[in-house]
Amino acid sequence: MKTISDILSSKPKASNSIKPGALVIDALNLLNSVNLSYLIVMDGDNYKGIFCERDYSRNVVLKGRSSSNTSVQDVMTTDLPLVEPSDSIAYGMSLMNSHKTRYLLAYDGKKFAGVITIHDLLRQVLSNLDDSDNSMARTLIDNEEAGRIF
Repeated sequence: MKTISDILSSKPKASNSIKPGALVIDALNLLNSVNLSYLIVMDGDNYKGIFCERDYSRNVVLKGRSSSNTSVQDVMTTDLPLVEPSDSIAYGMSLMNSHKTRYLLAYDGKKFAGVITIHDLLRQVLSNLDDSDNSMARTLIDNEEAGRIF
């Protein structure tokens, strides 16, 4: 059975982190440069939250804030569900579904181990499908990444 540890070991070292006091405009520029939908908000080695495109749209744009003078810590997400490396992929998918989120936080004991995304989980599921099922699932992922579903 595949585990969260399998996902963490297959992911490259995170280069998408930002400090809590950074401005949202700088976070947006970093999101663009790393071509990801989220940043890990870190204060040194301490995890503080996630800043994602959804945080920007809901907590900056819709609330009339300015990206040039709002800090990431004022709009980031801090209440994501937690998983451990030994947890199964199925458990991660269930947790993500029940919390209606696209991200899970992986902790190894009390140490932050990384972020698990909906795409990470789907890629693991795809690796276990036959070719006909795989084609349909890849179409779903491509559509989701293009913002057409989910």
